[in-house]
Amino acid sequence: MKLPDKKQAEVTPLHPKEKTDTLRSDPWGAYVNAGTRLQPIQSGLLNGLTFAVKDVFDIGGETSGAGNPDWLRTHSPAASTAPALLTLLENGAGLEGTTQTDELMYSLNGENAHYGTPINPLAPDRIPGGSSSGSAVAAAAGLADFAVGTDTGGSVRIPSSYCGLFGFRPTHGAVSAAGVIPLAPSFDTIGWMSRDARILLNAGTVLLKDRPEPPARSIPFQGKCQK
Repeated sequence: MKLPDKKQAEVTPLHPKEKTDTLRSDPWGAYVNAGTRLQPIQSGLLNGLTFAVKDVFDIGGETSGAGNPDWLRTHSPAASTAPALLTLLENGAGLEGTTQTDELMYSLNGENAHYGTPINPLAPDRIPGGSSSGSAVAAAAGLADFAVGTDTGGSVRIPSSYCGLFGFRPTHGAVSAAGVIPLAPSFDTIGWMSRDARILLNAGTVLLKDRPEPPARSIPFQGKCQK
């Protein structure tokens, strides 16, 4: 496997819709579009924090590319923003940038033949892991306080481990995946990552707060009591 070359990654265009100043502000190649920003809607537990999001979530007026130029070319802008992102915005966090993903989310390496491979800030000569590669790199490089990705078979957990982050994949269905480009819907799960365990906890508190508690079950004892 060929490892990413830092110098090459810094000058390789990441995406057709990329802003001209992105490479100067993002030498790690984490972002698809660093210019995509949404202000917080309300105050809450995440006041003052910023987050980046994998380029598979609906953002009103924007087209998600899923790491593939043909997908980007053949799809229309989203009519609304994914509920998971709205939850974060409603609790004080601000969105700053959409991030790279492996092509169609179908890899765990973090490499993308079309837009380049984000550089692992902790080990520039190593792959960042994927498919939520750009999200992990943005968080690890301090470009955002935390980052949101998707995890079908390790796509949040693996890049988190490679980039030295705290990463979390909740129970399938615990966070709404509406407005997210699917890979395998019966496994696709929203996850998040951060350098700071407290921030990871607070993001989870917000995203999981509406999850109902499972009903208590009583399991009859079938053994024999011994005196």
